[in-house]
Amino acid sequence: METLFTHESIALFIIRVFTAVLFLFQGYDKIFKMRMDNLIETIKPAYLNIGIPMPLIRLFAYFTSYIELIAGFLLIIGLLKFAALYALGFDLLIASLGMSILNPMWDMKHVFPRLVLVIFLILYPSASDLFALDHFIF
Repeated sequence: METLFTHESIALFIIRVFTAVLFLFQGYDKIFKMRMDNLIETIKPAYLNIGIPMPLIRLFAYFTSYIELIAGFLLIIGLLKFAALYALGFDLLIASLGMSILNPMWDMKHVFPRLVLVIFLILYPSASDLFALDHFIF
């Protein structure tokens, strides 16, 4: 019988939930506190100014916000962990592209640590993630 309380399983749980909280509350803030219409109105002028069409601005604003919220929640409970991590990785690519289009030398202090955490969780063996629902279901 495998023991749940190993240093690896606890460390992986802490990293997974920490990463999830960062994304979950970022999505929550954009969707429920800031509101999507306000978010879009805030970013719209800069992107329209460089020729990005409004439907694309709206699509990516909604996509990234809801991915952060939903994937963050899934990561907290450890359900569909890899699907959530891949979605968050794609989310980070979109955010990085969007920021780089506006300013090629933008400050990555918030994005890069999240990228490192996501990549770490993708690469770490999932057999050690004993506190994830995926471990009990699949």
